[in-house]
Amino acid sequence: MLSKIYSLLATLLLTIPLSAQQKVAYNLSFPNAVHHEAEISVTFSGIATDTLEVLMSRSSPGRYALHEFAKNVYSVKATDNQGNLLKIWKATPHQWNITGHKGTATITYTLFGDHADGTYAGIDETHAHLNMPATLMHATAFDKVPAQVTFNIPQNSNWKVATQLKHEQGNTYSAPNFQYLMDSPAELSNYDLAEWTIQENGKPRTIQVTLHHTGTKEQFNEYVRKTQKIVAEQRAVFGELPDFDFGRYTFIGCYMPQTNGDGMEHRNSTIVTSSQPLAKAMTGQLNTVSHEFFHAWNVERIRPKSLEPFNFQEANMSEALWLAEGFTSYYGDLTMPRSGIISIKDFTDGLTGDLNYVLLSPGRQYHSLVEMSKQAPFVDAARSVDAVNRHNTFISYYTYGSMLGLSLDMTLRQNYSKTLDDYMQALWRKYGQPEKPYILADLQETLAEVSGDKAWAAKVFSNYVNGSELPDFAPLLAQAGLELRKAKPGVATLGIGGFEFTKNGAVINYGTAVTSPAYKAGLDRADIIVSLDTRKIRSEKDLKKVMDKHKPGDTIPVTYSSRGTTHNATITLGEVPALEVALYENIGKELTPAIQQFRNKWLGSQVKQ
Repeated sequence: MLSKIYSLLATLLLTIPLSAQQKVAYNLSFPNAVHHEAEISVTFSGIATDTLEVLMSRSSPGRYALHEFAKNVYSVKATDNQGNLLKIWKATPHQWNITGHKGTATITYTLFGDHADGTYAGIDETHAHLNMPATLMHATAFDKVPAQVTFNIPQNSNWKVATQLKHEQGNTYSAPNFQYLMDSPAELSNYDLAEWTIQENGKPRTIQVTLHHTGTKEQFNEYVRKTQKIVAEQRAVFGELPDFDFGRYTFIGCYMPQTNGDGMEHRNSTIVTSSQPLAKAMTGQLNTVSHEFFHAWNVERIRPKSLEPFNFQEANMSEALWLAEGFTSYYGDLTMPRSGIISIKDFTDGLTGDLNYVLLSPGRQYHSLVEMSKQAPFVDAARSVDAVNRHNTFISYYTYGSMLGLSLDMTLRQNYSKTLDDYMQALWRKYGQPEKPYILADLQETLAEVSGDKAWAAKVFSNYVNGSELPDFAPLLAQAGLELRKAKPGVATLGIGGFEFTKNGAVINYGTAVTSPAYKAGLDRADIIVSLDTRKIRSEKDLKKVMDKHKPGDTIPVTYSSRGTTHNATITLGEVPALEVALYENIGKELTPAIQQFRNKWLGSQVKQ
């Protein structure tokens, strides 16, 4: 009888999932923070293979390019559970292999971090700002295993931990799996904290604002009040907050002089960083807050299938970033006047810049909006040492997608008595709430359902998303009492972005656009304009005197130096193509009650006039 019991127990033990016997535990310390170093250990228990493969990530959630985080890791060692050194060797630039572990291995290493933003790590005597892919080694065999992370706070530092990780006890936190761990940045510092609770479907949602900064308590309180308005406005777009894991969402802010400007979304938190103080840059910082919080719905839960699961060892490409990032940019900006933080004039000034960029850039000659999205691995914080032609071939899917969002919002309001809010709510119900990843066909189908016009939805996707066309923005904006018009009609231009004036002539600082008079005349970056219309060009004043004499369409001689060779050519001047968005009330046009009503419904009743 006993032998049967022992046999049954043995069988049961063998059928227990291996992941239940595996453990991952991290320990982080900062004894040399003054020199930007962290000492990190990770123990893997329950290793099932002879060789344990340990890696540093090469990419990071919210980014799409490769970053090679292993470059900042050194002094790597491995020991068994008795403290004996194990054989360890580097198999690839970002992978270490370990043998002889007998089921348990502890890897220790030093991490250098001096670039605090949403992607990398920044460590000094004031804080430890940690993006986990840039910080923690991992083993793919343990991807589904819960992880425990303990932060050892330096003595006399007053540091506290801000993170979306689940709090266990003291300074120990946990993640349910590898994907969540890598998506959970942390800021260790003496930050300011404010929080409030919102009841949603009978469950409390706690919103935290943690901010490491140099400003006053009054400035922090103002920042918190405006963040509360942003949260309320975006909640209204979707009708509810997401069901945050562990019931909490955390804004992790760091506005310190040594910090790099950035914003990075995560499932239940965001990193927002800036080197500017609140007193100088609060409005711009809140715009980043607005963008990143909208991601709690759009991209974190309303998520393209092409990003599932996120690959930490390769670049991540998606055809849908025009919606995931672009529509988020549209709402990030739109939330600012809706919450009363900026005026309608400030908002339209932003539209002016965005429309100029999208409408006047030549990139649509080369790529559709979908193809622009697929360029992300080359442009999203990617590094390139060689010159690129991106000023001609690329338009950011952030801005391009944002302007498509604007056009759809205006068209839905004008033709279908619907709004882009209705569209985002429909995507939320179908794909966000159930966390069902979407494909492009799903987005088109949902637009057809919301508008009730299948043919129009098909046109939007064939012409604007998979194609390179754009709608006519002028009549769309006119509904809201905004006039899109030429900013400098009749003013002549060379079409050159910027000069450095020297005794030898005017050096062209940037690559010329294929649509510009300069490009057509053969001029390019680093060429030096020696004379124009027979006048030597040594200053801005010299250039202005020539241009003031001419009008668009005039052809004038130009002498320029290119790579040591002097050239003589002619250039046909163009008209300054710049556009502006003007408020009817500022240009003598009637702001009718119907227009004012449309504007208020679009921008909200809180908007400052």
